[in-house]
Amino acid sequence: MDNKQPEGKKQIALNIVNAKSKHKGFGAGSIDLNNVSPVIIDNGEAIIDIGAMHAKSKVEKGIKFSMNREDVPNGRQVWVVWVAVDRTAEGQHYAGITACEMWIDTEARRGWKILAEHVNKLDSALKRKVIVEGLGQPEKAALKSLLISHNEEWWETSREELKAALSE
Repeated sequence: MDNKQPEGKKQIALNIVNAKSKHKGFGAGSIDLNNVSPVIIDNGEAIIDIGAMHAKSKVEKGIKFSMNREDVPNGRQVWVVWVAVDRTAEGQHYAGITACEMWIDTEARRGWKILAEHVNKLDSALKRKVIVEGLGQPEKAALKSLLISHNEEWWETSREELKAALSE
């Protein structure tokens, strides 16, 4: 097969837009996901699982999701927590954390989540918001422990609001 472009036609290319780019054309205003990571909290254990960025975390693989909670009567509660990191003159720190729930029944390979909520909470974390309603004390403790063990300096330089939200 001939992959040559017809003369006179420009090939459409995707632009790479990040903090180092000064590009102001197509794609300008795109969000930069380089400073956010997903944490999965399952059975009281918090782990960073980058696959969750595309709904392909270890717990989500092979699961057929529904927006109807009644479709997963035997599911267990699993949390996706979006953690945004920011850099200031004082250094890097955890800037935003937001939590969204899912229910997963591994045996039945069924799950429940509201994708729009996950996207909106990701956006909120990027906007440096702290929203952890619904997380119980064990989940908060697991998340706090993970953040401290991942980078204690970032934890120490984080806002008091964020630290307090995980210490309540």
